Parts: sequence; C-alpha cells; structure tokens
Amino acid sequence: MPGQTIGIIGGGQLGQMMALSAKYAGFKIIVLDPTPHCPAGQVADEQIVAPYADVQAIEELAAKSDVLTYEFENVDLKALDDVADRVAIPQGTELLRITKNRLREKTFLNQAGMKTAPFVAVKSRDDLVTAISKLGYPCVLKTCEGGYDGHGQLVLHQQSDLDNPEVEKILEFGDDILEGWVDFQLECSVMVARNASGDTSVFPVSENIHWNEILHESIVPARISPATAKRAQEMAEKIAHALDLRGILGVEMFVTSDGEIYINELAPRPHNSGHYSIEACNFSQFAIHDRAICNWPLPKIKLLHPAVMVNVLGQHVAGAKELIATKPTWHFHDYGKAEVRHNRKMGHITILTDDLEQTLKEIDDTHVWRDKH
Repeated sequence: MPGQTIGIIGGGQLGQMMALSAKYAGFKIIVLDPTPHCPAGQVADEQIVAPYADVQAIEELAAKSDVLTYEFENVDLKALDDVADRVAIPQGTELLRITKNRLREKTFLNQAGMKTAPFVAVKSRDDLVTAISKLGYPCVLKTCEGGYDGHGQLVLHQQSDLDNPEVEKILEFGDDILEGWVDFQLECSVMVARNASGDTSVFPVSENIHWNEILHESIVPARISPATAKRAQEMAEKIAHALDLRGILGVEMFVTSDGEIYINELAPRPHNSGHYSIEACNFSQFAIHDRAICNWPLPKIKLLHPAVMVNVLGQHVAGAKELIATKPTWHFHDYGKAEVRHNRKMGHITILTDDLEQTLKEIDDTHVWRDKH
C-alpha cells in the first residue's frame, strides 16, 4: 500500500520511470545499482551502490523493501531465491529463468502454442554448420543469454559469412542458438500485465522501426488490420496466463505480409516500445507494472491519442535539445545519464498526433535522426 517500499534492482531509465510512477502513488523507492546517482537513483528515496550480484547488497535491499522488482533480465537468480523468504518477489524467478535464455524462451513459446522462428541449439562450430544445413540461409546466430540492442547476434546470409570474426566471438559463449529467418513485413510489440488475482491489462499494438538493431520509432496504433491487432493482443494475454505472470511483460512480434504473427522475444519488464503510454494511454506501462506487482486491480487500457515515440541516442542529443524551442507540443524525456555515448539511449520524445504519416515526416524533416549509424 502507499507508504510501503518498492525495491528496484537496476537503476537505468526503466527503473527511473518505474520509480516516478510509484512515487506518484505514494510508495517509497530504493534502488540497487553500481553507478552512483544513476537515472533511477536520482528520483529514488535511497540508492544502494553495489554490483547486482553482491549478496550483501541484495540482502540489504530485501530488508528495506516490502516488494522487489527489476528493470532488466540479467538478474542473479540465486540471489533472488535466497531472499524470497524475507521479501515479496511477485514476479518470482521462473519468469527470469525462461526469458533470460533464448533457447528456453522459444521452447516455452512453442509449448504455449505460439509460432516462432525455427531454431536449433548451437554449442560449437560443428553444431553451427549442422544447424545451417537444417535452417538454411539467411539465419541469425545469437548468444542464448546477455544480448541486447543487436549485441551478441549476427545475421548470416551466405557461407562466407562464417569467416566473420564475430561468429567466433558468439561461439565462445558456448551456449548459442541459430534461428531461421522470418520474412516479416513489420515488427510489433504488445505490453501485457497480470496481477496475482489473474487480472490482466493489455496495451495497444505498437509498430516498431529499428535502426541497427536499436529501436528508433514506435508507432501507435500499429499500421496493421484490426483483426491482426486483436490477434496480437490475444496472443500476448495467452502468454501472460501461461507464464502465470506478475507485473508487466513486453511481447515482441514479427508480422508477415499475410498477417501471420511470430513471437520473437519476451521482456519481463517495462519495454522501450511502451514508453508512448506515459502520454498516450489512460495508464502508463510503468503505473500498470507497479499496480500489478502490488496486486492492485488492473484496468482496461485505453489509447487516448495516436502517438509516435522516437528514441534519442547519444548522437541525437544536441539536435534534440535544439528542437525544444520549436516543438511546443512534443513531450521530451531526458534520462539524466552522465555520459553521452554513440547509440546509448539518452532519452525519448513522444508526439501525440492526428496524422501518423505527417508526424513521421516531421521527425525526418528535422534531420536530427538522419544519422542511422
């Protein structure tokens, strides 16, 4: 209840927005993150500065919190299990165990009746050659754990690509997956949340445009048929129930030209493609996550206004700041990260619009995002 404490493992922008939403509802916030004055730490009541796997730090966070949550997948499962008898961890560790490993995740999705890209486990170069003979080119080699924003994965188009040094770097992990290619028309995602009582909230379908494997724009509602959008939401809700989900989940999808939907990945936390919901929906993804882990009743989500969300990476920061003077209706978000780096997510902008195509053109016409590299 308000006045009690939510502990957040991870202090990045997702933790920051989660914390801000929880503060509006009257909760106290403690963040565990190794970087002093991290984005979430800037808005929290307290920050524990320590590595995520620091057992003593996890125990301190548990002792000071009434409920624990996390903002990223690569949490130490044993550390969480060790404090489960001292603090509520509604999301549990099974959700993390499944979603932090691509092989387990895709196996789960198939068992839940979802279509995914065909896949084969790979542990060596010989395994890779055998897997390619089954799946053919093009295909995607990925580490099973730890990859994000295109890191830890490589598209293979032809046999000569096996000489790419990145192949050996990925194979060094020893626990990889080769996925067959899905000839998709567009990428979409659906945020879905569920509480301990079984209530669910399902968000609109977001159409996602990526540059260099990093999300560039989210367009809501997605430019797909109403029937396809409804099916995508139903699939997300089915996955939530199959996981016995607590909290929010991002379901990333491929949509083909004939309307087939393949599930690509799951994110057991708020997701970049759900940021539009802060301004465009009756409840944001962060507010719904906080409600779900605290077992508050969950509402039906309404899209109040079509929107485009565009990411601000390191190379866009200067140009985006200049736009503040000329774009009075744009919603600017800065995450407060101390170091500006190329391709690092530094903030985002959400634009409510009555004309999605015109707004996409307006974004492009600023020339701020012309640097795709």
